[in-house]
Amino acid sequence: MLHRLLWLGLLCMGPALAAGPEPAAGEYLFRAAGCAGCHTDGDHAGAFLAGGRELMTPLGVFYSPNITPDKDTGIGRWQEADFLRALRHGRGPDGRHYYPSFPYAAYTRLSDADMRALWAYLKTVPPVRQANRPHELPWYLKYRSLLSAWKWLYFRPGPYLPNPVKDAAWNRGAYLAQAAAHCGECHTPRNRLGGFRIGLYLAGDKVGAEGGLVPNITPDKETGIGRWSRSELIDYLKTGMRPDGDFAGGLMAEVVDNGLKHLSQQDIEAIATYLQSVPPVMHAVRKPKPEKAQEEFEY
Repeated sequence: MLHRLLWLGLLCMGPALAAGPEPAAGEYLFRAAGCAGCHTDGDHAGAFLAGGRELMTPLGVFYSPNITPDKDTGIGRWQEADFLRALRHGRGPDGRHYYPSFPYAAYTRLSDADMRALWAYLKTVPPVRQANRPHELPWYLKYRSLLSAWKWLYFRPGPYLPNPVKDAAWNRGAYLAQAAAHCGECHTPRNRLGGFRIGLYLAGDKVGAEGGLVPNITPDKETGIGRWSRSELIDYLKTGMRPDGDFAGGLMAEVVDNGLKHLSQQDIEAIATYLQSVPPVMHAVRKPKPEKAQEEFEY
């Protein structure tokens, strides 16, 4: 029922990236996660993190909320515990379930330390008074209580647990990709209920975020990125440049500009290590013809 609602955003280090709840560490996490891209309505010169960005989905239109410290229209009245509950459990201060257009299914894997660091940074952002726009959804999706059933089926809260048989670099990359960057939220196709399709992790989707094609990023040599060298993948993550010399566009360009390019070289290499280790999946994601909007998530 909740089909293809989860996307956008990124981080580092196996267990935790931040040494403590320092705003500087939180800013790194914030940029890694690409929060600005979702919570700032750049197309209409919107104020920084004041929300209002439109996210079109097959089920309706979602609008990102104001996450500045404004006490009336933002999160200025929240406590740290409210923020951690939102990321870990997908619930607001009043207990309401959040729609999974907010990728808490990935953010739940963040460590408490990194969540607190991000909270520390957000408190330093200038408050902006701007009311949130209501989502434009069919009547049956306006009952948030139904989200408890979706969570029961598809949501497993809890921080990332390092894989003891893998080395530190792999675990660092897995934490980045699974938690902060939430790569799977965009690059894994979903069933009609919004759950991941079994066996297609990171294998791409023909109709992803905002209608754009989302590529297969598994190491499959025919339909994924299996022919890319390690250095080519690292260059792409850091700069958006593909092996053929072209550059990422649309939403992927945002991911690079707002998030990936701000990561350290070590973090970029860790993501590459992880991505090249996942099982290859042959899953052709055919580019529909000629409409440009459907190429937005192209490599």
